[in-house]
Amino acid sequence: MSLIAKDTGGEGSFTPVPPGTHLARCYRIIDLGTQKSEYQGQIKHLRKIMVQFEVHSEDETGNPLRTFKGEPMSISKSYTLSLAEKATLRKDLQSWRGRDFTAEELRGFELKNILGQWAMLSIAKSIGNNGKEYTNIMSVGQVPASMKKAGLPGGINSVALFSLEEPDLNIYETLGKNLQEKIALSPEWQSIQKKPKITFAVKGGIEDMADDIPF
Repeated sequence: MSLIAKDTGGEGSFTPVPPGTHLARCYRIIDLGTQKSEYQGQIKHLRKIMVQFEVHSEDETGNPLRTFKGEPMSISKSYTLSLAEKATLRKDLQSWRGRDFTAEELRGFELKNILGQWAMLSIAKSIGNNGKEYTNIMSVGQVPASMKKAGLPGGINSVALFSLEEPDLNIYETLGKNLQEKIALSPEWQSIQKKPKITFAVKGGIEDMADDIPF
């Protein structure tokens, strides 16, 4: 099982997380495969991933942010799978871990290292080209030392990584219909339909790390 970011040079009804700064835990990474994107008339085909967080925070009245089921709200952000200098994934990971990547790390960084890790998410609303309002993760930062010292809450969701290199169909079946359909459009998914299925599961976060770098 592996999902590695490199410097290559170059659903359903739910209540959205309110704008603000929130404590959150990364619990799932989803390989979306190569997706078609269009920006300012330019069409590109880029390998994409989605990083999902469970939010442990309170609303303006001091009540815990929860779904109607009483579970932590969740929010996700999609990235191009790249650690190129201007890549958003690289920017967010460096802000999250509190330092730049080394040259060695840029040659291949295991994204499973961020599973189970805590972060501070800056969340804001924006209007898309279709006129709809969206809630987006604007930045990902480190958890303040004082908050860590006071004690972080326990994680709720099991951590999981879905990779199209070794697809776990048990994880795939837990994804929403729209997300499954998006993955199914990728050439990577279409290719593996002709190959034997390999099952894997991520059972935990990362091992102890040196200093204060979370991953």
